[in-house]
Amino acid sequence: IGVSEYLKLLPIDSNDSVSSLCQKTSELYEKLRKAESRVGTDEDLKLSDLLRYYERDSKAALDLLYRRTRSLANFESANKKLEQARAKNKGVQEAEAFQQEASTSFEKLSAKGKEELQAFKVRRVEAFKKNLTELVDLETKHAKTQVAALRATLAALREL
Repeated sequence: IGVSEYLKLLPIDSNDSVSSLCQKTSELYEKLRKAESRVGTDEDLKLSDLLRYYERDSKAALDLLYRRTRSLANFESANKKLEQARAKNKGVQEAEAFQQEASTSFEKLSAKGKEELQAFKVRRVEAFKKNLTELVDLETKHAKTQVAALRATLAALREL
């Protein structure tokens, strides 16, 4: 910002070629500064969107793993209750039914967890690939805009 402002202030005589050179250079710096600001903003938005998506997706995977761990604890508790029921010879059938139900629940959650983790890995790679590709396209577009501004300024300077 400072360089472009000082270049505007330098020439006093507006008909001079040095004055025109300073004016055009000042305009170029201002355009490039604005373009860089847009590039930074767009980059921050794209990367923060990607990280928010990853955070939500990992939270879902973490919740699934927590439910699986909770199911494992229930299964182990059912095993202990079955052992106690067998030792006392009371309520063995109920304890076996509860243990079987806990076992089935744990195995279902384990299978679902494996599937979800594989799907998570695929989704994560696809999301990163897509988002980074979009980021590169956006930065390419901004770079082309900056090159066009530089070329236009060079053409104007050649005319001086």
